[in-house]
Amino acid sequence: MPNRDIIVMGASAGGLSAFNRIIKQLPKQLNAAVFIAWHLSPYSNSMLPEILNRAGKLKAKHPNDGEPIKLGKIYIAPPDHHLLLESDRIRLTKGPKENRFRPAIDPLFRSAAYSYGSRVVGVVLTGALDDGTAGLWAIKDRGGIAVVQDPAEAEQPSMPASALANVQVDHCLPLSEIPPLLITLSQQVVGERRSPMPKDLEIETKIALGADAADLDVKQLGEISEFTCPDCHGTLVKLTNDKLLRFRCHTGHSFGGASLLAELTDSVEQSLWTAIRAVEERIRLLKHLAQHASHLEQREMISTLDRELQENERRADLLRQAAMLDGGKNLS
Repeated sequence: MPNRDIIVMGASAGGLSAFNRIIKQLPKQLNAAVFIAWHLSPYSNSMLPEILNRAGKLKAKHPNDGEPIKLGKIYIAPPDHHLLLESDRIRLTKGPKENRFRPAIDPLFRSAAYSYGSRVVGVVLTGALDDGTAGLWAIKDRGGIAVVQDPAEAEQPSMPASALANVQVDHCLPLSEIPPLLITLSQQVVGERRSPMPKDLEIETKIALGADAADLDVKQLGEISEFTCPDCHGTLVKLTNDKLLRFRCHTGHSFGGASLLAELTDSVEQSLWTAIRAVEERIRLLKHLAQHASHLEQREMISTLDRELQENERRADLLRQAAMLDGGKNLS
């Protein structure tokens, strides 16, 4: 019978230190493979494998698509690619972003739950917003183990706090206590879970692997919401699992509630600055026209242009004040 030999970990802000401290304490003979998703810029040159190779005894690398899984190895999602698991092999895809990121944590966790069920241990570490919550829920639902860093010691507590609020977590621990737990869990023998595969887990895993979300009919995942996707402007379907609320569009973009709010906040800010640019351009044109009218001594035109100029300067001030507001970003 298999053991808990699939360990998936995810982090965002503060993740480098968290991963470093955990990997440093794992033994070379660990009877599990470790998979890491860390939020990175698509243009970054990830040095995480080199850093973890210096820190610990396990070999860390960015894997190739289709590479077989080997125990005692650490596989890290490369920039701008989702890291996914299939039976005995690794997949790298450029599927739709989830929770504003690629790589994202939820697709890794979800694919692990889909392919390995109760053999999976999911670990949510420091980070902003709510990536990892839905994936950890799927791991727990399939009989795996849910582990969360204690938010009180996390550099960014939002991600572990979100997981705690929405998932029946098995262990909430400080970083120093997570490696011994992972060693113990990797030695546990587990039975194969016989329950039917949830249809929503199958659909969402296939989307991350590159299947057409429209062909898979994401509408069957939940009810149509009144919101639109900030990435592609398609209609969002509302998904609910226990206390967990999420959204996914017909092209495959996916958001937790906090991630969707953050994305919409950024979209509003961008729209405000676009409006400011347009109004300021109008102000410059009005000044130019007023100067031309003054040269021609067109008093009535000058008066009309002056009124419009004052009104547009007032609009620009109001828009700039709105754009300078926090806009709820402290929620992250």
